[in-house]
Amino acid sequence: MELFNSDWIGLVITGLGTLFLLGEILVNMRGVFGILGIGFIVIYFTAYLEPGSFMIMLIIYFIGLLLIIIDGKLINDGTLATIGVVLMLTSVALAAPNLYAGLYAIIGVLVGGASSFGFLKVFKQRNMWNKLALTDRLTTEAGYSTMNQEYHLLLGKEGITKSVLRPVGTIRIGDQDYSAVSNGQWLEQGVEIKVVQVDGTKILVEKIINE
Repeated sequence: MELFNSDWIGLVITGLGTLFLLGEILVNMRGVFGILGIGFIVIYFTAYLEPGSFMIMLIIYFIGLLLIIIDGKLINDGTLATIGVVLMLTSVALAAPNLYAGLYAIIGVLVGGASSFGFLKVFKQRNMWNKLALTDRLTTEAGYSTMNQEYHLLLGKEGITKSVLRPVGTIRIGDQDYSAVSNGQWLEQGVEIKVVQVDGTKILVEKIINE
């Protein structure tokens, strides 16, 4: 197709593919965005690659996407997500027929990925991201009074960050580990912190500044 002779078309296709794939991860669209995203990415790789190379690059792209999901759902420190982004960018760049087309494809992935967060303002957010953001509120009516009381006792307690808080992570108070969120700060591992607010099981901490 003559359309694929234009270097800029890679920006459009990879942009839409990444937009819908990450959109499917962020919001609950019952697979519609996922199908659209896969379709665009398959079209991109099919247009430029032979069957053997097509499968390799497609696998690399989706491994990158999988690493982003694993990081966001389980680890949440950004390491796997960064590797995932690099794999996605590498796959579309290597598949491109020339340098300029590769640069357009890379820009497409970056723009599509950034734009996907706009879906959060329009569609229902997936529950797994709500949990990561610590937005779940466990109430006494729901049967969480004992847990709430335990967490409430942490107010004013001091501890250290067990993982990096960006701003969500793990802290240790005494010999117990808890999920917590910093007050808009990114805190490195091993930083002394203090619990300044407890809302249900949401623990808000801030860095202790030694004068």
